[in-house]
Amino acid sequence: MKKVLGLGNALTDILLQVSEDDLRELGLPKGSMNLISVEQAEKIQMRFASVRKHMVAGGSASNTITTIAALGGKAAFIGKVGNDGVGEFYREDMVKNGVKPILMTSPDKMSGCSIVLITPDGERTFATYLGAAADLHADDIRKEAFIGYDIFHIEGYLVQDNELIEKAIRLAKESGCMVSLDLASYNVVNENHLFLKDLVRKYVDIVFANEDESFAYTHLNPEESVAKIARECDIAVVKVGKRGSYVQQGDKLYHIGAITTSCLDSTGAGDLYAGGFLHALSDGFDIHKCGEIGTIAAGRVVEIVGTKLSEENWDEIRRICALYRGFMMKYSL
Repeated sequence: MKKVLGLGNALTDILLQVSEDDLRELGLPKGSMNLISVEQAEKIQMRFASVRKHMVAGGSASNTITTIAALGGKAAFIGKVGNDGVGEFYREDMVKNGVKPILMTSPDKMSGCSIVLITPDGERTFATYLGAAADLHADDIRKEAFIGYDIFHIEGYLVQDNELIEKAIRLAKESGCMVSLDLASYNVVNENHLFLKDLVRKYVDIVFANEDESFAYTHLNPEESVAKIARECDIAVVKVGKRGSYVQQGDKLYHIGAITTSCLDSTGAGDLYAGGFLHALSDGFDIHKCGEIGTIAAGRVVEIVGTKLSEENWDEIRRICALYRGFMMKYSL
């Protein structure tokens, strides 16, 4: 089985269920990702002080890497935290979840957090205080970190530092890694369109996008979009919510239907889809089976608040992976 290394913002998720009126009063576009100051973070938390909240170690790439580890894969994560209790919580949570943490420490900043505002329809809006996570710079990335890994996964949110994301991807390619990129958010794509397209064409093997992100990237509908992205890299994935996902590699295009589920909170659905997909890919599955495993992981996480599946859910997905693996071995003989 191939080993997967992730790089991303080390953020502790604070999940809050709110109304659409709350979003309007805060001036946050529904479904968007917004970078906020420490003062804004404190203001939002004070506003919802009486609302029940969940706190988990998160971040897009971190969620993906944790999924791979939970399914039995070998995985590590590079990030940066503050010298505080939240940073220590983050490190311990990585270890508890079977991920090798490669975490640097910023002595001057608090650990970052992502306040996830969840409306009744399950849509999530992010208000993110990067804190120490934003202190991760190109100089922190060393070539030796990639030794022994086969797939490198990076979140598009890091595009705020062009030098960091390009150096990391370049070193990964030089080390023989397949590179996977999640486009992260439609506003991230809109604001960094030319840079991202250049990055994909030069270095990236796998692109993950949802419908809004793929439209921002190509200005095409999902089926046309996945075909266009697949011409720029090896594997393109476009997720279309309740309609499932499109996966294309070369001339092979698959539409994978979503599983029937009750959506309580879509936080982390795309991250877990990518984790399921990459785990299956690392185990030698074809892209259709990879998409199915990703779909199951995403379908289970939207049924709960937050991104932490129960052991029962993980066991279900592991059993399906084992079943697919058995079929694959049987028919390869």
